[in-house]
Amino acid sequence: MIKDLFHKRKYATITLYKEEKEVKKLIDERPKMVKEKTVIDDDKHIKCKKCGEVLSIDAVKKNLMVCTKCDYHFRIGSTERINIIFDSGSFNEYDKELKPANPLNFPEYEKKIEDYRAKTGLEEAVVTGEGKIKGHECIACIMEPNFMMGSMGSVVGEKITRAIERAIEKKMPLIIFSASGGARMQEGILSLMQMAKTSAALGRLSEEGLLYISVFTDPTTGGVTASFAMLGDIIISEPGALIGFAGPRVIEQTIRQKLPEGFQRAEFLKDKGFVDKIVHRKNLRDVLADILYIHSLRGEADV
Repeated sequence: MIKDLFHKRKYATITLYKEEKEVKKLIDERPKMVKEKTVIDDDKHIKCKKCGEVLSIDAVKKNLMVCTKCDYHFRIGSTERINIIFDSGSFNEYDKELKPANPLNFPEYEKKIEDYRAKTGLEEAVVTGEGKIKGHECIACIMEPNFMMGSMGSVVGEKITRAIERAIEKKMPLIIFSASGGARMQEGILSLMQMAKTSAALGRLSEEGLLYISVFTDPTTGGVTASFAMLGDIIISEPGALIGFAGPRVIEQTIRQKLPEGFQRAEFLKDKGFVDKIVHRKNLRDVLADILYIHSLRGEADV
């Protein structure tokens, strides 16, 4: 019958080329063929995520948390960055008492916040304040990647906005070190509105003719990239930093195209004109000091 041509067979015949015992033997021997993982003593060694080299933690710390073999820049916290960039004892923190709430009653949000407070010793995912870089005063915001991946909630946006307003009030240059996974989903629209609030504050800073230096560190993504991080008068990045809005997989699925090699990395963005300069961590303090010095000369000339 013609209908039989369109009838799908329910079963397929498979010819077995190995006896059951031989197959079991192959499965049992499989773990022996897998290369053994390198055991790392976390107290003394660290494995580079780029080259895979097992390094002495002391040597990496001495090298400002940069791989001594391939120059991979490990992520560092806000306290480490302050110690690297600012003159010793010169940094005075702002708004340390501000703490996040749970305005949307998101399940277990308070517990997560408490866990990150205990882990980092910080109240939120950004530290703001003023300090000196080789004697040059500035106001700075340093995002903390170890606190909910530096996500931007209402308190993060408020602290950054207040820092910008202080820069306007004191006529001081502003530096923001971004390190974020984007807007904080637990705060919904209250998190997203921080994009507009911080951008509006930077607009007022620009109208006053004040300098804003944006420094990308790994990672700088999501709503942070789509707001204050991309609005710098001068945009600097550490080598290899991930910079973007949506993740590469989301973009590929949306445009149905394979993304180019190195897409969303600092070097790729510099080639496309989104980043002005890529600066190695060991040189970042000197470069920022030079920019602040040049800016101070401009201020003296205006007077």
